[in-house]
Amino acid sequence: MAIKFLAEDDRPREKFLQKGKSSLSDSELLAIIMGSGNRDENAVELARKILNSVNNNWHQLSLLSVKDLMKFKGIGAAKAISIITALEIGKRRAVQEIPEKTVIGNSHDAYVILRNQLSDLRTEEFWAIFLNNSNKVIHVSQLTQGGISQSIVDVRTLYKAALDHFSTGIIIAHNHPSGSLKPSREDINITQKIKEAGNTLSIQLLDHIIVTQDAYFSFSDAGLL
Repeated sequence: MAIKFLAEDDRPREKFLQKGKSSLSDSELLAIIMGSGNRDENAVELARKILNSVNNNWHQLSLLSVKDLMKFKGIGAAKAISIITALEIGKRRAVQEIPEKTVIGNSHDAYVILRNQLSDLRTEEFWAIFLNNSNKVIHVSQLTQGGISQSIVDVRTLYKAALDHFSTGIIIAHNHPSGSLKPSREDINITQKIKEAGNTLSIQLLDHIIVTQDAYFSFSDAGLL
């Protein structure tokens, strides 16, 4: 549904979904927190009035109490608490240290991350580690779960996930319930397809790891990439 056909109070949410959070103005962000306006003003108009009262300064807004906010028509205790809570979350987030991401320096580092997920399974699963340009882990996820003999991954699904996480490098992995570390012809073929697709997208395939119960095989270490 086009934004112009939505109720006034719903438009910032739709804009968020269509264009992303960075497209929203301060008043639209505050409107989403409040949820609704009053009889005379929609949520965005009310949010704009509140922000104008503090010179459009989020820090000054955070100094207002529940009673201060309730002076605005349409702001009850619940909305006032929601506003203060959102600002407090932002404050706490600002002072927290960003957790240090794990750096992948070799195949064993990747194996350590994946062995708990893959080593004891009776069916094959396909996983991926997504990394930034410093080889720091951004995200780890399971992509497919297959039968006893194989788990086929959709190359498009893999690279969609990589793009979603703004990854510049990936390490793929799957397990062999049979215990064999030897890559199959299918393993070699899918690795080549994934590598070629990554070259087109400027996302490097760094390794493909086969995991068994107590060991692993690295395509990179074996010179197969």
